[in-house]
Amino acid sequence: MSNTDILGLSSAIFCGVLALMVAWNERRSVARWAFVAGMLSMAAVEMCFALTADAASSAEMIYWQNWQLVAASFLPGIWLLFSLTYARGNYSEFLKRWRLVLLAVFLLPIGLVISFGDNLILSSRVGQSETGRWFFGLGISGVILNIFSLLASVLVLMNLERTYRAAIGTMLWRIKFMILGLGVIFSAQLYVSSQVLLFHNALNLSLQAVNATAILLGGALILRSLFRAGKFNTDVYPSPSAVHNSLTVLFAGAYLLIVGVFAKVVAFLGGDASFELKAFVLLVILVLLAILLMSDRVRLHTRRFMSRYFQRPLYDYRSLWRRFTEGTASCVKPAELCQATVKLTTDIFQVLSVTIWLVDDKRENLLFATSTFLSETKANDIKPQGADTTEVIRALEKHPDPIDIDASKEHWADVLKRCHPDEFRKGGNRVCVPMVSGGEVLGLMILGDRVGGISFSWQDFDLLKCIADQVAASLLNLQLSQKLLQAKEMEAFQTMSAFFVHDLKNMTSTLNLMLKNLPVHFDDPEFRADTLRGISKTVAHINRLIGRLSQLRHELQIKPFESDLNEVVTKALAGWEEAAGVALVKNLRSLSKIPLDQEQMLKVVTNLVLNAREAVLPAGEVRIETAQGNGCVILTVSDNGCGMNPEFLSRSLFRPFQTTKKNGLGIGLFQSKMIVEAHKGRVQVESQPGKGTTFRIILPLQKQNG
Repeated sequence: MSNTDILGLSSAIFCGVLALMVAWNERRSVARWAFVAGMLSMAAVEMCFALTADAASSAEMIYWQNWQLVAASFLPGIWLLFSLTYARGNYSEFLKRWRLVLLAVFLLPIGLVISFGDNLILSSRVGQSETGRWFFGLGISGVILNIFSLLASVLVLMNLERTYRAAIGTMLWRIKFMILGLGVIFSAQLYVSSQVLLFHNALNLSLQAVNATAILLGGALILRSLFRAGKFNTDVYPSPSAVHNSLTVLFAGAYLLIVGVFAKVVAFLGGDASFELKAFVLLVILVLLAILLMSDRVRLHTRRFMSRYFQRPLYDYRSLWRRFTEGTASCVKPAELCQATVKLTTDIFQVLSVTIWLVDDKRENLLFATSTFLSETKANDIKPQGADTTEVIRALEKHPDPIDIDASKEHWADVLKRCHPDEFRKGGNRVCVPMVSGGEVLGLMILGDRVGGISFSWQDFDLLKCIADQVAASLLNLQLSQKLLQAKEMEAFQTMSAFFVHDLKNMTSTLNLMLKNLPVHFDDPEFRADTLRGISKTVAHINRLIGRLSQLRHELQIKPFESDLNEVVTKALAGWEEAAGVALVKNLRSLSKIPLDQEQMLKVVTNLVLNAREAVLPAGEVRIETAQGNGCVILTVSDNGCGMNPEFLSRSLFRPFQTTKKNGLGIGLFQSKMIVEAHKGRVQVESQPGKGTTFRIILPLQKQNG
C-alpha cells in the first residue's frame, strides 16, 4: 500500500472511531445522531478514496470514485442538520426556519446521484496528466454535486460560528474544540471543492489527501473536545434572527474571489504547477487568522501587551460603556438584565464562569438569576440558607467593592465559594462583586476561571465596580417600575370593581325587593309576569356588562371588504329617527367604497350616536354627516349637548373605565378608537363645556393600482 492509501484508510478508521465513541457514550439527541451519521458517511468517503488510490486500472478507479461521490452526496444534508442542532437548546426554532433549505440540501444531491449517476464522471476523458496522475473529466452532475458541497461547507461553517458566538463562559470552553475541529474539516472541503470546480478534475489524489489530512487533524481536535468537555450535549441559545457580520461568509467569499482571480491570471500566463499548493497555503492562512480572532486567550494577551508596553489603558472605557449600555438598555425584566450582564462580563474580562445571585424582597434569601455554567437545579442545591445568607448580605454591605473571595478567610467568603464552585484548577482566584444601590445590596456577581488564570488588576476591579453599580441602579429601576405597574393594575382593578359593585348593588336591590314581595303576591298573575320581566331585564344587563368587559381581553380582529360607509350609518340609525325630544339631522353625501368590517364599524357609529343623544337636553340636536376629500372618507357626529372639559378630553376620554355618564362603563369610546385604528383611520374630537361635542372618524380610501 502507498502512503496515500494508508492516509485514506487511517482517516476512515478515525471517523468510524469518533462515530462509535459518541454513539456509545452520549444520550440520545438529534445532534448526536447527525454527528454519528456524518462521521460514518465521511468514513465511507475516505474508504472509497483509499480504494481508488490503490486501484490498478482506470476502470477500477472510476468505479470507486463513483461510489465516493455517492457517499459524499449524504454529507451536505447530514452536516447542515448537525450544525443547526449542535449545542443549541432552541434547535427546534432553527429547524423550523431552515426546513426548506435543509430538505433541499438533503434530497437534491442524493437525487442527483440516483438519477444522473452516469454523468458524474466523464469516462471518455480519461487520460494521464502531465504530472503522471490520472485525469478524469467532471460531468455536469459532478459539477452540481461539488457546488452543493461547497455551499454546504459555507452554511455549516456559518452555523457553527453562530453557535460559537452565542456561547459564553464555560459553555464556550466546552464546544470550542469541537467547532475548531469541524472548522478545519469543512475549510478543507471548501478548498477541495473549489479546486475541483476550477480544473474539472474529478480525481486528484493530492487534493483528496489534503481532505484526509484535514479529517485527521480536525478529528484530533474533536477528540480533545470530547475528553475536555466530558459530554457531547451542551445547550446554548443563539438568536433565531438573521446572522450579521459573519466571519465565515467574509473569509469564504474572500478566499473564493482571490483564488478565482488568481486561477484566471495563472491560466492567462500559461499555467503554474504549484497553483494548488499556493491556494492551499492561502486557505491555511485564512483559517489560522479566523482561529486567532476566535481565541479569547490571544485577545486578552494582546490587550495586556498593548497596555503594558505602549502605555495604553487596558480598557477603552468609552466603547465598553457604550456596548454595555446598548446591551442592557432594552432589558425590561431582571432575568433579561442579568443574562445580558453575564454575557458582556464574560466577553470584557475573558472569564469562563460568571454567576449572578439576587437578594429577595425580604432580604432573607439569595435567588439564582443566571450563570454560564450552573443549572438552576444545581444552583438551588448549593445556595446558602438562613444565617449564612444574612451574614453574606451584611458583609457585602460593609465591603461594597469587588472582593477576592479565595484570598479571604472569613466564613461568609467560604459561603460564596460554595455558591460558585471551581471548574478549573488553574483558573485563578474567584472575585465577588456586590451590586449596591443606596447602601442596600440588591445582588452579587461572582467571576472565576479567567482565561490563562490571570489575576484581576486594579483596572479590572475599577471597571467591575462601575458595572455592578450600573446593574444595581438598573435593577432598582426595574423593581420600582414593577411596583408602579402593580399599582396601576390595582388601580384599574379597583376602578373596574367600583363599576361592577355599583351596577350589581342596584340589580341586587331590585332582585331582593322582588324576593320579599314574592311570597305575598305569588298568586297574582300580573305580579309574576312583572317579576319575570324584571329578572329577564337584570340577566340581560349582566350579560351585556360581561360581554363589554370581555372584549377588553381579546385581540381585535377585523375582516374588511368593500363597503359603503353610508350603508353602515343608515343601518345604525334605523328606528331612531323618531326618538322623542331629540332632533336627528342626517347629511349623507355620495361616497366611494372602502374596505370596512361592517359589524365592527356599526359598533362605532352606534356608540357615537348613542353618546350624542345622551349628552343633549330635551329638544337638543344630533347631526350625522359623511363626506369625502383628501383621499379620505369622513364621518362626523356632533351634538349641542353638555360637552366635556379640556382636562377630561386630554387625559381620560379614550381610557377604559373613565366616563362622565352616571351609568356608563367608559368602554365604548376606548373600543371605538381601537376599531378605527385597526382600519388605519384616526379619531378627532372637539368639545366645549355647555356647547357640545364633535367626533370625526377619518378613514383612508383604498389606494388605486397603477
